[in-house]
Amino acid sequence: MSGPLEGIVVLDLTRVLAGPFCAMMLADMGAEIVKVERPGAGDDSRAFGPFVNGESAYFMSINRGKKSVTLDLKKPRGKELLVELAKKADVLVENFKPGVMKKLGLSYEQLREHNPRLIYAASTGFGQTGPYSARPAYDLVIQGMGGMMSITGPNAQTPTKVGSSIADIFAGVFTTIGILAALNHRHRTGQGQMVDVAMLDCMVAILENAVARFVASGKSPTPIGNRHPSIAPFSTVTTADGMISIACGNDELWKRFCKLAGLELAEDPRFATNPERVAHWAELEPLINEAMKKQPSAFWLETLQAAGVPCGPINDIEAVLSDPHVLARQMLVEVVHPVAGAMKVPGVPTKFSESPAEVRGPAPTLGQHNFEVFGKWLGLGEAQVRRLVEEKVL
Repeated sequence: MSGPLEGIVVLDLTRVLAGPFCAMMLADMGAEIVKVERPGAGDDSRAFGPFVNGESAYFMSINRGKKSVTLDLKKPRGKELLVELAKKADVLVENFKPGVMKKLGLSYEQLREHNPRLIYAASTGFGQTGPYSARPAYDLVIQGMGGMMSITGPNAQTPTKVGSSIADIFAGVFTTIGILAALNHRHRTGQGQMVDVAMLDCMVAILENAVARFVASGKSPTPIGNRHPSIAPFSTVTTADGMISIACGNDELWKRFCKLAGLELAEDPRFATNPERVAHWAELEPLINEAMKKQPSAFWLETLQAAGVPCGPINDIEAVLSDPHVLARQMLVEVVHPVAGAMKVPGVPTKFSESPAEVRGPAPTLGQHNFEVFGKWLGLGEAQVRRLVEEKVL
């Protein structure tokens, strides 16, 4: 069966993470992705380790299922070819700093003259407007500026970035959502449009209860480790041989947990209701840990899960990738790369009943599809493509 985006053609001019992650999601859902890269060097992330047979594992992890062509956009002929490709495309995605594509003569305003149905998505650090729009940005910078580091970590003296590059990842996700919405708008009206997504905007959008707490109290939230600011117990706890997570999201679960843990605290006025437990967490936490230290993690996980008390292990990456549920949901998929060989990559989290999304192949080698794309899309013969390679246009 074909994916839900079968027939959609995307020009991917992005590099590193946010843009490539967006285009990878579109590829998983069946779109044809043509990744346009610099001749000789390609996407910056091709130089990021670790490497497998000389190929970047980083690059391969976020560019699967795409086709790669090379094109020098600084050369007049390279720009001409990009315009010809854009005429055939449904979507163009780029993550250059604002103004770069305009200088090249390839901005949305310029390209829509050739293809008014084109959806042009730009994913940048700060967006196309605003006082910071010209600034460069990376995930670490945005996590700091967007407030995420100020609410992450053990305490206020240790601002901490999230372990995954979530500023980039969420920018990729929101750009994907924007593209899908724009495709639906085009389906109704026939009109393309520009989608402008800023990493900083995305960080602000996902601050969740931190914004609500500040608005309600006037006080900036600070890091509180692994506990929740509004629910207790909702944290990691110490067992006889490690740590697990428990999440008692209501008073009924709390009573159930107390009974299983041998804690006579369910009716204690300090802990009887969720607001009281949150207010008295400093007193409650050591009492819970004392009880949980009497048995190993496996005992507690089995006992609590059997009673319907939400809990889970603190898995390392090896444990995640061998988890039977993760494997049953096809969240670890093997692809065969033409150079690196067999590689395992994360699967597709969005499941469709009628038009399944799937990992559709490995990441491409640099310029692997030059002959195919320029021949199929633009009708260039093999000799013409070779000439363009010799002229360093491709």
